[in-house]
Amino acid sequence: MPDLETIAPAFVEVAHSIVWATVATVDSAGRPRTRVLHPYWEWKDGELTGYVATWQTPVKKAHLAKSPYASVAYRAEGYGDCAIAECAAAFAPDDAIRTKVWNFFQNTPEPLGYDPAAIGVPGWDGPTSPAFSVLEFRPWRLSVLTKDTLMTKGPAGAVSWP
Repeated sequence: MPDLETIAPAFVEVAHSIVWATVATVDSAGRPRTRVLHPYWEWKDGELTGYVATWQTPVKKAHLAKSPYASVAYRAEGYGDCAIAECAAAFAPDDAIRTKVWNFFQNTPEPLGYDPAAIGVPGWDGPTSPAFSVLEFRPWRLSVLTKDTLMTKGPAGAVSWP
């Protein structure tokens, strides 16, 4: 069984190579709702955190108010790598995090990086713009399945922690 120190870097490698994730939340009636998002993951000092540059729509706010959790899943084409994070989800509370995330995306090479100001969201002219928000993911469970694992039917790499 892998440990967090082994699986978290593998998760980040798969996630950042695939870039786009299917993210599921739960609506106010308890039904799943999925969307495609572009998280950036940071593995630092034994903690894994995912960040999404976004805006606080009424739907996202209502879902997280009802159930502050999300499932974040990546799957490469064909029989490619897969990675899943089960997470607590919340909007980041301060300008320091928003600035950090803006800079992550702006200073990272494509396809993972991009210029947040260039995507055409009204009011996104900088990290402290009122329209710019950051959704944070803090996982408690990770799963990573590589193409090799899938093809050989070997054991999946998964780890949960408190």
